[in-house]
Parts: sequence; structure tokens; C-alpha cells
Amino acid sequence: MKKVALLFVLAVFLPSLLLAWLAVRSLRDQQFLLERQESLLYQGTADGTVKDILAALGDIQHSFAAKVGAMLEAEDPRKLATSFDALLRHEWPLAEVGFVVTTSGEILSPSPQEGPTARAFLTENSRFLANRESAEVYLNSKQPFNNALMLAQNDTTSGKQNDASVLAGRKATDNVKTEKRYVVPQQMLNPSQRAVSPPEEQQVSKLSVSEAEFRQLIGEQSEGMLARFIDNKLQVILWFRSARDSQLVFGAQLGLGSLQENLRPIIQQVEAPLRDEICMALLNDAAKPVALSHSGFQANWKHPFVASEIGEALPHWEVAVYLLNPAKLARSAEALKWMLGLLVAVLVTAIGIGSWLLFSDLSRQLRLARQKTDFVSNVSHELKTPLTSIRMFAELLAEGRVADPARQRSYLNIITAESARLTRLINNVLDFARIERGEKKYTFQRCDLAEITRETADSYLPHLEANGFTLDCHLPSTTVWVNGDRDALAQIIVNLLSNAEKYSGAQKEVVLRLEQKTRPLPYAQIEVLDRGLGVPAGSEEKIFEKFYRAHDSLSSGIQGSGLGLTLARQIARAHGGDVLYEPREGGGSCFRLHLPVTPEHS
Repeated sequence: MKKVALLFVLAVFLPSLLLAWLAVRSLRDQQFLLERQESLLYQGTADGTVKDILAALGDIQHSFAAKVGAMLEAEDPRKLATSFDALLRHEWPLAEVGFVVTTSGEILSPSPQEGPTARAFLTENSRFLANRESAEVYLNSKQPFNNALMLAQNDTTSGKQNDASVLAGRKATDNVKTEKRYVVPQQMLNPSQRAVSPPEEQQVSKLSVSEAEFRQLIGEQSEGMLARFIDNKLQVILWFRSARDSQLVFGAQLGLGSLQENLRPIIQQVEAPLRDEICMALLNDAAKPVALSHSGFQANWKHPFVASEIGEALPHWEVAVYLLNPAKLARSAEALKWMLGLLVAVLVTAIGIGSWLLFSDLSRQLRLARQKTDFVSNVSHELKTPLTSIRMFAELLAEGRVADPARQRSYLNIITAESARLTRLINNVLDFARIERGEKKYTFQRCDLAEITRETADSYLPHLEANGFTLDCHLPSTTVWVNGDRDALAQIIVNLLSNAEKYSGAQKEVVLRLEQKTRPLPYAQIEVLDRGLGVPAGSEEKIFEKFYRAHDSLSSGIQGSGLGLTLARQIARAHGGDVLYEPREGGGSCFRLHLPVTPEHS
């Protein structure tokens, strides 16, 4: 049986589990593929919008350089530096503050007296612009520190031992930090991880923040753009250095409100085929929308369908795409998921049920085959024993070897008892075969169960006494009417008495009791009790199965075919009753036959 179970697991169960796992994985991949197709389309749209925004920022930077150049053409650089803030804000609306600083770190503009905005700017940026402290900045350049390094190397080559400049340049290139991305697109999350950990812990921004002084950042470049955060507030700074006076650096801090107004038309230019499908949004560093292609649209801003970072020019700002009808994609994916899932479930269920039926039937057939083998062995043994006794004693009597009349009567009694035993065995086998084929017929009539029990006990008593048993009968003096077949009911009682005899062990005492009960409905109860081996735990119902024996007859020496209790229950149920087992107090077994009674005057 263990080999069969192992073969079943290896040949059916494990392959079924593997197929189910592959099917579920394929189901997940199908859903991911559907979402991936949509994300590729929308990601291209977001990337294109980012390129447009970067181009607009480049135009703004060149516009600033052109504006400063025009102002320098009209006025002396040193004179312009003293009034640069006021002039720039008047002529270039994008500027929130204009500043001028020398390469040596002297701030010429703005003046603290020019207003609260200028004072706040100086408070936040004066030490950085004067090269007295390093700051964490995002530089809009692929190689931000090359010029600083070149300057440091040139100083060293020319004999100027500017070790501090070299160390500063190296420090600037070494202090590059990575940061988390504030916005995490849904398509960048593994579907199996979406509910496991917060999205903020799964994605890292492509941007890198660097720590350096202002002079190190600009190097020898003529213009540029950098961004920094002060008290979690973004500052975008443009700077320009004219060839007329390379010692002066003109700069401007952009007003974010004006910048947003310049970028809003880019966000609103969504192509017509996609306009009914998506909403484009420009998100600031707090993941809040500052421009939308569809006004009034609401969503979970931190988790767009797809998104693209703008870059170092606007750190942590992103162009995000949201589905106007997220349920549409979800419904498509869900429909595909349910269709494939249902197919997988049906197939797996069919495999599981088929495997279970196959294994159950195989187990039943193996158990039945083993029981039939035991049955043949048991019947052969039981047929051989009485036949041997009958033949031996019959030969002694036939040859005239026994002259004593008492011994002759004893031998004849043994032959009679063994013949009756042989007849019961054959009748059990024949009756079982008829019941299995549905050919067993009963002759139902109104009969006295007390009389049947008494007659059966009297006929079976000599056999019990011959084997050293005592039979204690408790039968009512009144009649107990039942509707049944007399011979079949007698066979139940004989089978129960025979079972008690075989399993009584050393205490050879059997109790036969008939009682009439009234609750819940009137019924008659016959009890057969012994002080034998009892029934092992877990076999209380199995003992009524065909061919099943709780104790191995060949090894224990207990006679039987495994059909006695099976026939008793089948006959009882054919009469509307049943045969039940329960352990007897003090040890042994108690078998109860329940039969419905008929009215006394019917």
C-alpha cells in the first residue's frame, strides 16, 4: 500500500501541483502583460512631456543669459551689479530675486534693504554663495565637478600649492548621495509586493544630491542651473558669467509660481487619442499637482499609473499619468483573470477529484482484495476443521472401533454440532452472495420475537455448553410482536451469539437479553454481551464491513469468515432496524439489535 501511495504521489499528485503552479504563474503573467502594454504606451507619453519641460527649462536658462547679456551691453557690469535685483525683477517676470556675486565670494546684490524677499534670500544663501559653506545641491549638468577639478589641477601644475582646492574638488565628487523617490508608479511595483511593503521603501530616485561650495559648482562655465532645498522648500537658481567681466557671476532665483504657469501649457497638450484615457499631471517635490491636463481631476497622487522624473533642474518633480477610468483596465484584467482562473480551477479540480476517486477506488480494491484473500483463507480453514472432525468420528463409528454407547452418542453429537457449524458457514456465504446480487428474499409476517429468541437460544445452548460457555438469558414472558422473516431474525441472533463465542477469551460467559423500549418510538432491543477481547479503537464501524476482521484469525486462532456481523446488519436494516456496537462496562462487547415492533392487536 505504501508503494502504491508513493507511486500515486509521484505520478499524479506532484505533477498536478506543478501544473497548477505553472497555471497560476501564467495567470499572473497574463495580467501583468496586459498592464505592461498599457504602461509602455503611457510611459512614452510621460517621457515625451519630460523632454518638452526640459527644453522649456533650457529656453528659460538661455532667456536669462540673453537678458543679462543685454543689460550688460547697456551698462557697466560693476554699476549694474549694485541695482541688478530690482532691474531683473522688473524686466524678467520669472525672477523672484536677482543676485550678483564675485568669484572671491563678495555679494554685490541684492541688498538687505531691498525688501523681505531679498533679506530671506541672503539669510538662506549668503554663506553658500560666498563660498563659506558647502550645500547639498542638484546640478543640471552631466559632469558638474570637472571644472573644479581642472582648476585645482591647473593650480597645482603652475606651482600654486592649492591643496585645499584639490581636496575640495575631491570632496565634491565623493559626497554624492542617493535619495528615495517620492512618487512610485504602479507599474514599477511587483504585483506580489504591492501589499507587502510601502512603495516608498521599494524605489530609489535616479537623482543624486551633491555637497559642494558655489565656486566649485560653477567652475569656469559661463552659465548653468542648480537646485537646492532649504527647509524642505525648493529653490531653483540660474547663473550667468559674462566674458566682459568673468569675476562677476549674475544669478536669479526663479519664482516657482511663475515657472508653473510657464510649464502648464506643456502638461495640457495631451494628444487627442489619449485625452479621453489619461490625465497628465505635473507633481512638485511634495507629490502635489501644480498643473493638470484635466482640471478638477482627483487621484492618489503618489501612485500614478506611470511617471517620469524631470531631473536635477526640478528635483523630485515628476510628470505623472493617471487613468481617467482605472476600473476599465481593472475590469479587462479581472475578466481575463477570472476566465483563465476559472479554467485553471476547473482543470485542477477535475484532476484533484479524479485523483481522489482513483486513489480511493484503488485503496478500496486493494483492501477488498486483501480481505477476500483473508476470507478464502478463513473459510478454507473453517471448512477444513469441521470436515476433519466429521470424517474422523464418522470413520471411527463406521469401522466399529467404538463399542461404548456413551462414546458413540458423544461422537454423534460432535458430528451433529460440526455439521451445524458447517451449515451456518455455508449459509452465511450463500446469503451474502444473494444479498450482494440483490436476490435475497424475505418472507415477512407477524411473529413473536421473544419466541424466536428463546428457540434460537435453546438450539444454540448445547453448542455453547459443549465448549464450556454459560448462557444467561433474560427474556420477557410476554410476547414482542415484530414484522419479519423468522429464519432471517434467527440468523441474526445466531451470528451475534457465534461472534460472542469466538471473541470471549478466557471468560466464557454470554448474556442474551430482550427488552421492549418505548422511546422515541416503540422498538424491541436484543443485547448480546460477552467478556471478551472487545473491538479495537477505530474499528467500531469497520467490523460491519464485508470480510473485515478486527483480529487476524490465522495468527490469533479465532475462527470466522468476516461475514457474520455484515449479514446481521444487512438483515436488520432490511427489517427497518439496525445492529450497533458499544463497549461493555468492565470489559467485553455489547451488540444491540433494534427492530420496530408492531401493535399487539394489528
